[in-house]
Amino acid sequence: MLEVAAAQARITAALRPLPAETVPLQSALGRVLAADIVALRDQPPAAVSAMDGYAVRAVDTTAGGWLEVIGEVAAGQPARLRVQPGQAVRIFTGGLLPPGADAILIQEDAVAEGSRVRPKEAVSPGLFARERALDYGAGWVGLSAGQRLDPRHIGLAASLGAAWVEVRRQPRVGLLATGNELVLPGRSPAPHQISSSNSFTLGAMVEAWGGLPVDLGIAADEPAALAARLAAATGLDLLLTTGGASVGEHDLVRQVAGERGLELDFWKIRMRPGKPLIFGRIGEVPLLGLPGNPVSAAVCGIVFLRGALRCLLGLDPTLPSGTATLAEPLPGGGERQEYMRAERDGEGAIRATGRQDSSMFAALTTADVLLVRPPRDGPLERGATVTIIDLATALGA
Repeated sequence: MLEVAAAQARITAALRPLPAETVPLQSALGRVLAADIVALRDQPPAAVSAMDGYAVRAVDTTAGGWLEVIGEVAAGQPARLRVQPGQAVRIFTGGLLPPGADAILIQEDAVAEGSRVRPKEAVSPGLFARERALDYGAGWVGLSAGQRLDPRHIGLAASLGAAWVEVRRQPRVGLLATGNELVLPGRSPAPHQISSSNSFTLGAMVEAWGGLPVDLGIAADEPAALAARLAAATGLDLLLTTGGASVGEHDLVRQVAGERGLELDFWKIRMRPGKPLIFGRIGEVPLLGLPGNPVSAAVCGIVFLRGALRCLLGLDPTLPSGTATLAEPLPGGGERQEYMRAERDGEGAIRATGRQDSSMFAALTTADVLLVRPPRDGPLERGATVTIIDLATALGA
């Protein structure tokens, strides 16, 4: 069996970033930039007022005398007036600082009378004036290739004047569930059936991680049915199957995919849950075959699918991990690397959620982390430091 790290490396090594496409900025939320966005000019392009008040020469306010108001300037108007000694210009927030002025006398600190104004106290040069390029200067790389765009980045791109942006094409990921026992949610399952959940779990992961899920339905555990579904899996960047990956007589994915030209890279990894994992390629389409148990499929999605999608988007595929302390002891581990569902207590320590059966999906939804144990890990005492994968982080963008 292949070690988990080796399997991750072989999957990511087989994938390349998808080509770029140009989309309107309003459609770019959540997309990954394929090219830098550079400032074409300073922001602000000239000094502007930060407050409502009067543009003045600071030196003219030291004596506390009256200043002649020669006009006004608001945001969006050119600064056509020049402030001479003894003069002021009425100015509003965002208005261009007129030539000759070097400070803002805010209206709360001024006494206005007709066409003249008197400062209540002296102001210093630069007061309430936003200098040119305060935010950024021309040539600044505002957003770099590889950045996944959140609402802040969309606003910055608009500020930089980018109406269209180059982004990575979103990976199209086919989702094919297999199993005679599966029925779609909403239908009443017979006693020998269950609602199909893996395609929904994995489809949500694909979408959260920047891809486009393509539902390929449910294939019965019959070679002809599975072959027909595989034949319909076209126009994909990655094909994801769940179930049918083990060694039973009804586990047909390797066999049927092999008849369709599957070039198998590996099968079986030293991992719990998730041992019967398949990776290979049918023609130009990579195939990732996950186990059918819901927890196994979800954990393999986090450990392998996430990295695969990030490779296709040109992002770092490394799965972020951290450490935590155990709130209670654990017995020794088995021969495979384990990913145990665990919860945090009020002090941040973690404890396993109890029985770790791979069919028990409800416990995954209440877990805060996956506790990662290497193969043949010895017994662990309360307070021991362990490796964890934070689920909120891993499942986020």
